[in-house]
Amino acid sequence: MPQKSNELSGTVRTVDGVIRGRFANRYFVDCPVDLATVRQIVEVASHAGTGANLQPWHVHLLTGPAKSSLVEALGAAHETEAGLHQPEYNYLPTELPEPFASRRREFGAVFYGALGISVEDQAARAAQTARNCRFFDAPVGLIFTIDRRLERGSWLDLGMFIQNVMLAARARGLETCPQEFLSRYHAVIRSKLALAPQEMVICGMAMGFGDPEWSLRRPHMPKAPVDDIASFYGF
Repeated sequence: MPQKSNELSGTVRTVDGVIRGRFANRYFVDCPVDLATVRQIVEVASHAGTGANLQPWHVHLLTGPAKSSLVEALGAAHETEAGLHQPEYNYLPTELPEPFASRRREFGAVFYGALGISVEDQAARAAQTARNCRFFDAPVGLIFTIDRRLERGSWLDLGMFIQNVMLAARARGLETCPQEFLSRYHAVIRSKLALAPQEMVICGMAMGFGDPEWSLRRPHMPKAPVDDIASFYGF
């Protein structure tokens, strides 16, 4: 007999807990992540859905001196020539329509409010943004790329791969923070990593063991009710 929807198995509760427990963590403890764990995460994530099994993703993972070298270059570029760097794609439109504009404002209020940073404190907000260049001091930095010759459908596949990385990391007691911000520094990243010419930098990601103190006071981002994001037919 199929299990009734209101009788959740241990597996369902575990999976639901991993998904609901994932959040964009920006504070990490100084503790390395071993290579075997990182490889496991990538292998599990590679089982993401992908049309015609194209597997259009590539991820570059850095730690130790390799990460430090990239962090130094990113920090220098952001501090001295931030205005000269732009991503190769638009993550958001210039003008956000509703309800997305309101959700973005709500995010800013909730996130910076949890840090005690006011809307008027632009210096503090800028300092927080600059932490992206250090992968928020996480021990592992990731750079995700896609072949620029592919179309939007493959970007959907890449998104599922990135989500799988975050969930596989969370299941192993690690936290992550996806970083679209780093896509603007694709030239700097290319100067430090062995990227093929066709590889387009899509985003970065911080990965490591989250600071337990931050996990207790982190902001919980509100999510839209199911009836606001889904339409049901024939049930």
